[in-house]
Order: sequence, then C-alpha cells, then structure tokens
Amino acid sequence: MTPEDRIHALGIWQGPIDISAITGGITNRNYLVRDGSVRRVVRLGEDIPVHHINRQNELAASRAAHAAGLSPAVIHHTPGVLVLDYIDARALTPDDLRQPKTLERVIPMVRACHHDIAREFRGAATIFWVFHVIRDYIASLEAAGSPYRPLFADLLEKAERLEAAGGPFEIAFGHNDMLAANFLDDGKRLWLIDWDYAGFNTPLFDLGGLASNNAFSEDTEQTMLETYYLKSLTPDLWRRYRAMKCASLLREMLWSMVSEIHSTIDFDYAGYTAENRARFERAYTEFEQD
Repeated sequence: MTPEDRIHALGIWQGPIDISAITGGITNRNYLVRDGSVRRVVRLGEDIPVHHINRQNELAASRAAHAAGLSPAVIHHTPGVLVLDYIDARALTPDDLRQPKTLERVIPMVRACHHDIAREFRGAATIFWVFHVIRDYIASLEAAGSPYRPLFADLLEKAERLEAAGGPFEIAFGHNDMLAANFLDDGKRLWLIDWDYAGFNTPLFDLGGLASNNAFSEDTEQTMLETYYLKSLTPDLWRRYRAMKCASLLREMLWSMVSEIHSTIDFDYAGYTAENRARFERAYTEFEQD
C-alpha cells in the first residue's frame, strides 16, 4: 500500500482529498492533506526501536503538548499514522533563532515544555537519557559492523566524562530534538512540533541542542541560559551546560551514523554525520580547555 493509499483509507475525510508531500523531514514522511476547506498534516512512521522512537509515546506527548498550549491538536491516529491540525505558519531557521528578539520568544516556550507538559501527560512516560542513548547507539553500530567502529572506544570514554561533568542533573520533560524547523511562527505566536524523541531528561540537553543545532555564539548561549534560569550564569552551570551541549552533538552524530544503515528516507546521512562529527570535536575540545 502506498502512503497515499494509507491516507485515503483512514476513513476520516469528508470528500475528495488532495495530498502533497511535506519535504524536509529526516525521520518521518509527512503530508499535507486538503479536505475541502480543511487542511491536516499526516505523519507516517512506525516504531523505530533503534532510535528509541515509540509512536504511542509520541501520541501521548503530542496530546500533552497541545493541552499545554504548545502544539497543534491531534485529530486522529491509527498505528503508524498521526493526523494533526494544520498550522498556517513558517518554520524557523537557525538564522531566525540567532536573532535576540526571536530567542526571547523561544526560551519561554522551551521552559513551558519542561514544566507544563508533564502536568498534562497521561500514561507510561519515556525517559530519554542521552547517555544511555549514546551507549545503545554504539552497541547497535558495533553489531551492524559500522565502518565507524574505530571511533567508538574513544567516544564511549568521552561520553563517560561528559556524564560525570553534567551533574547534578535536574529532570524535566524534554522535547529532545531542538531543530529550528520544529518551531513554527504563524505571525502571532510560536508553536513547537514533532515529539518523536520526547521524554524526561535534563533541561540542559534541550538548551545544549538548541545552541548546537543553530550555531549560537558564546554570548548568545550565555544570554539563553540567564534568560531560561532567570539568574546570572555561574561557572558551575556553564560547565554542566557545556557538557550537555557536547552530549547533544555526540548523540546527533551517532543518530546519523545509525540512520546511514537503517533509514530509507532520501537524505545525505553520511554528510550529516561528517558535519556533526566536526561540530562535536570542536565543542569537546573547547569543553576540555574550559
């Protein structure tokens, strides 16, 4: 059955529908469906155990994020299919997020994610502990005979150092995929979307991911942390943050290595791996020198 056939077969449409692919996704296949005057987003994706993606968790997180006022409503779901209300909005870019006025709008949304969604979440919840994910990715890559195997012993040692340096840890409900494109601006407000990796984690992982994914300067990172925590930055918080920023980059690099093997989406994962490896190595060198 083609993706279009699966969408037609949902049985929720009021008449003839028009289906168009939404480009840019590197985990799921997304479609815009026009049903008369109504527009919906349809996300197709099964569980992906190697990436710790559980669609029931994504559904629960999406519903909780909507209840918390952060995300569009869930309209319908069946196994492997999630139908969401369409938001007529523009996805942000890394350049947008580097603008002080935009960042001022984004940080309260990140804080609301961390503090409000857990109050709305129902059912069993996932823990997205990045250091477990890193170790599991490396084990999966070893088992698959990855060509990156010579790197793994060194990466595991670095992960151990980062985990030791990152504590003590706060725990909050994290989005765990702070890419610019997951923030939408409808001209009046911002929305946060895509809850594939949602789960309890430390807030510094999301903040580190926000900075690393969007090439924040050190001054912007410090402003981000002081805005989030509503207090002056301390040397201890700065070091813990830098450790989690490195962990975010290490996880993204390993995610891409795994995707090189397992993903069927047409995307240059090898290039993305190389890009994130270079970014991780620069960040880790700076962390050690700090």
